[in-house]
Amino acid sequence: MSTAPTALRAAPTTASRALLAAFGLAAAVDLVSLLAGAELGHQLAKPLLMPLLAAYAVTRGAPKLLVAALLFGWGGDVFLLSDADWAFLVGMGSFAAGHVCYLVLFGRRRTSPLLGAGYAVALVGTVALLWPDLPADLRIPVAGYSLLLAAMAYRASSLGLLAGLGGALFLLSDTLIATGVAEWPQLPAPDFWVMLTYIAAQYLLAAGALAAMYGERRTNV
Repeated sequence: MSTAPTALRAAPTTASRALLAAFGLAAAVDLVSLLAGAELGHQLAKPLLMPLLAAYAVTRGAPKLLVAALLFGWGGDVFLLSDADWAFLVGMGSFAAGHVCYLVLFGRRRTSPLLGAGYAVALVGTVALLWPDLPADLRIPVAGYSLLLAAMAYRASSLGLLAGLGGALFLLSDTLIATGVAEWPQLPAPDFWVMLTYIAAQYLLAAGALAAMYGERRTNV
């Protein structure tokens, strides 16, 4: 049977609600700042996003791997605030470590082979199209990162719709970044779309992982 503390941790608390509200506020400030061209607001709000979401997850009794994935995302966020090439590579490495945490968290749950084929086609097609326009020193790192990201996005669907959508949005967000690096034509306010899809992705991945964890606990009662 489940214990009382586990049952209590599964339910939102005042602290968890406050942290989730703070995450939402930081997300709103960041997105509005990007639309308004207020760089200072973006610089201040972006580094707060993943620590707040990670703290929220902790108050909900999240697995350590989920918290680690979110904090590696925070590392990537901070390094990508810089325009330096080395910072881009370090940030990409931090995100890659987060994807590994997600993959381990997802375990060996079953996923759709058809969905996997779709992600494989999208991966190969995107890398092939981007390859000629990427800086030579970034081609291999971007291709390797893209493979890991696509694997994470595909495996996220094993936790259900929320996490699956989160994985897909993460892939979309980083693809938008890659098209910027390749100097392809961009949407208006490109950083806004990158952050909107990224923030939604991380939240949905966290929400999906928590929902799956609580579901498994209920079935084991």
